[in-house]
Amino acid sequence: MRLLTFNTLMRGDVRPRLRVLAAALEDGDHDVVCLQEVMFRAHAALIRRIARSYGFHACTGPVLLRGGLLLLSRLPITASRFVRYPVTRPVRRELLMRKGVQVATVETTGGRLAVVNTHLSANHDDDWSAGNRHTPMQRAEAHRLAEVVAGIDPALPVVVAGDLNLPRTSPVLAELLVAAGLHDARAGDGEPTFRPTSRFPAPPALDHVLLRPGLTARTRLVFQAPVDLAGGRRAHLSDHYGIEAEVTSA
Repeated sequence: MRLLTFNTLMRGDVRPRLRVLAAALEDGDHDVVCLQEVMFRAHAALIRRIARSYGFHACTGPVLLRGGLLLLSRLPITASRFVRYPVTRPVRRELLMRKGVQVATVETTGGRLAVVNTHLSANHDDDWSAGNRHTPMQRAEAHRLAEVVAGIDPALPVVVAGDLNLPRTSPVLAELLVAAGLHDARAGDGEPTFRPTSRFPAPPALDHVLLRPGLTARTRLVFQAPVDLAGGRRAHLSDHYGIEAEVTSA
């Protein structure tokens, strides 16, 4: 199975960027796509109108999408559900997104597979030390994510993908891997998945693909270069890069 995870960025030229993204998805060869920061059902509908070959999808919410999560699949989705993360301090605008975890069961040629799409709250201090004010919040969300993953049928292979807002060196990420019984498909890789800027010149990898034992994946970063938007403008598709993963049985 070929999987893509991508934080689409919820502000700035949203519809023009989503049109370009959807066209790229339609022309691509991914089986399953996990998107974050697709804030409105109208935006999900726009993507689906262009990326028509993805005949199956999962999202929740009549106007605002819960968690900003949209999962697209060219393979049948036989079940899906959304679990909200606990509401914790500090008070932040992200609480309006009702962040959580989306679980979908996908029928592949090799059998059923659980795909988990998620977006954890951000640490706006860019400090992932144990004493930072955001660490208890991220730990609570990671704990809920681990509970959800651990509760998936142990016979099912599982892929967790999304913007975890945790660098590879974070102790919270290490705790999540142990509690959920997962391994990092890009372990040891130092490439950032957040696009470097003058304010944040050396960002870490915040987006991840995590696998239950029995699966392995070859990965690469995508959507790194600027693209042409309507009207002749050029822009990056997002402030994040995407991760493409070719997932196979170990």
